[in-house]
Parts: sequence; structure tokens; C-alpha cells
Amino acid sequence: MGQHTWKSIPVEQMSSLVSRQVLHTENATVARLRLKKGAVVPLHHHVSEQLTMLEEGRLRFVIDGAESEISGGEMMQIRPDAPHSVEALEDSVATDIFSPAREDWIRGDDAYLRR
Repeated sequence: MGQHTWKSIPVEQMSSLVSRQVLHTENATVARLRLKKGAVVPLHHHVSEQLTMLEEGRLRFVIDGAESEISGGEMMQIRPDAPHSVEALEDSVATDIFSPAREDWIRGDDAYLRR
């Protein structure tokens, strides 16, 4: 158990258009992502359920082949193992919650974000 602030969590520059901050707990991963307009998170999937809370901006999701958009103040739920991609239609700040924790990120298997 502990108290955390985004200011205390290092920012990782994943690419020229994507940066993130990540906190892993025993059962969840919380990530704050900054995506510049035009950033693309390519098609991928993971065993974790994902909830994306968009603080500001606009994102286009393609989940299982279906396209939808969210704007600041809205959320997107992605079921476990669903293939999905994301495109930033505007500069955006999103907080993603994953359960269970993203073991692939803990292992450093996140090259798809670093392109």
C-alpha cells in the first residue's frame, strides 16, 4: 500500500509522439499516456482488461475491427485479449488502468509502443 503522485513517477519517452508514466501494483497497472496528434498505438492485444479514461483530446479506437472515438471526459473499456489499436486525433492525455497488471510491460516487452 502506498501513496503516489504523477509528479513522482518518471516519464518514459516511448517515441517522438508518445510518452508514458507507469505504476505497477500487485494486481493492476496504471499508466498515464501523452499522445501527440497523429500518434498510433498499433494493433495489439493483452490478457488484461483495459479502461482508458481520456482527460483531454480525442482518440480513435479500432477494437475487434469496430471503430469508435472518445473525447476528453469519456472512457473506453476493452475486454481481455481483444485486438485493438488507437490513433490520437488531437494531442491527448489518457489514463489507462489494466487488470491484471501488464506483465509484458514489467518484462520490458513493449516495443510496439516505441516505434
